Amino acid sequence: VQPPEKPLQAEEWNRLKESFQSPEIFEEVMLNSMIRCNSPIDVAKSLLTHVAKSDGDIAYNLLVKYLALCVQQGQTSEIHDVYDIMKIRFKVLESGAYSLLIKGLSKSDQWRMALTLLEEANQLMIPSRGNYESCIKAASRHQEMNLAFQLYHEMLTKDLVPTLDVLQALFDFSRGMKGAELQKQLFGILLYLRENQMYPHKTFMRSIKLWFESIPGGNWRGHLTNIKDSGQCPVCNHQLEDSNLTEEEYNDLRERIIKDVIHGTDTFRKTSPQEFEAFQTFVENRLPFDIVIDGLNVSHIKSRRMQCENLFEAVNCLAKGNARLLVLGRKHMLSNSPNWKRAVMKEMQNKADFFFADNISEDDTFLLYATLQSGKHCKFVTRDFLRDHKACLPDDLTRHLFRKWQRGHQIVISASGEGKRNVLSVFVQQPAFRYDCVVQTTGDTWHIPYKDNFDEKYSYEVPRKWLCIQRK
Repeated sequence: VQPPEKPLQAEEWNRLKESFQSPEIFEEVMLNSMIRCNSPIDVAKSLLTHVAKSDGDIAYNLLVKYLALCVQQGQTSEIHDVYDIMKIRFKVLESGAYSLLIKGLSKSDQWRMALTLLEEANQLMIPSRGNYESCIKAASRHQEMNLAFQLYHEMLTKDLVPTLDVLQALFDFSRGMKGAELQKQLFGILLYLRENQMYPHKTFMRSIKLWFESIPGGNWRGHLTNIKDSGQCPVCNHQLEDSNLTEEEYNDLRERIIKDVIHGTDTFRKTSPQEFEAFQTFVENRLPFDIVIDGLNVSHIKSRRMQCENLFEAVNCLAKGNARLLVLGRKHMLSNSPNWKRAVMKEMQNKADFFFADNISEDDTFLLYATLQSGKHCKFVTRDFLRDHKACLPDDLTRHLFRKWQRGHQIVISASGEGKRNVLSVFVQQPAFRYDCVVQTTGDTWHIPYKDNFDEKYSYEVPRKWLCIQRK
């Protein structure tokens, strides 16, 4: 439906509606179209006036669509009017209406009303991340940084993960501002990035650098650099944290994972205790391994090739240097199907130990168990991030150790096909740097790894570029 370019009279709307194939949804479709075409507000208003006159009132969903158009165009007074109508007509609003109202009002001079609406929404539901972020940005824009941080912490207590965008805004709007408390809050964000293995993108990194350099009397200077393989920063000569766990940390972590993750509540949901016992016996009789591979996960690297060929290529690549490999497979891999050729499977079994689990088993549990039982040197291969298991761990320290161990032990294999034969050239990224790739500080220095591109997703790919900030 093409919306009209100017407001229509009642009979004109009626004619349009009658010519429409499903007149019962005409208004909805028309308003959707107006949102898509960003129609003038008075055109949408004339449709609602017509509906109100012919039906006696305007349905909730039509008001919400009109509200979306008002928000899209920043029509503050209209947003107010719709809110007043909705408050009178409906006892409870749902999350979509609250989100629109908060988003629309937070960008206006009436931004404090968005805070009132956030509180109201809080009584009925857990507001969304977007609701909080609209209010945090509004408070920041008006230099109310205490309020912005209060909302930020409230958001974290509700387990809402902030976007890099809102974290960047907090640095941008704090630029040049004084205050030890404000500094402490922004340092807290950097430690949040550390704890959650989040890497700022280039524009966010620049905001961090500019904020540090703008601190009144702070004498901070930032430089972009690459850390040496030894872990030394070429700018300040500081040695970054070692990526290895101590013997004690490793043993603690192993015990916690085996207790909380492997024998915890979720282990046997997708595998039977009998199968897991058989696996434990299998592993104990063959320890230690150098690399444990999630076979099914790796077999999907390149979609246009047979799965067994993908796995074969990876096993070949990793078996160099006589590494002892354990591949976690599934029973269907033994079926001699088009994807799993018996001859290829046989050849692979000469290069690696294989354990074939039932087709419904959960690989991660097996993967973690075999890797941890093999000792500190053992690496593992999967393209999964293992976030569920991290969540099962009981405290921050254990979660921190788990992430650090993961950063130093997870090998990520990715494929790049080149040449006519579309051969899988396996690129193995060894994340086993000698230094730990997370935000770190000594008090007088900060080292922040960052990514070149904007990528909101969590990633096991460790950035190679760093921002070094030091106090002169």
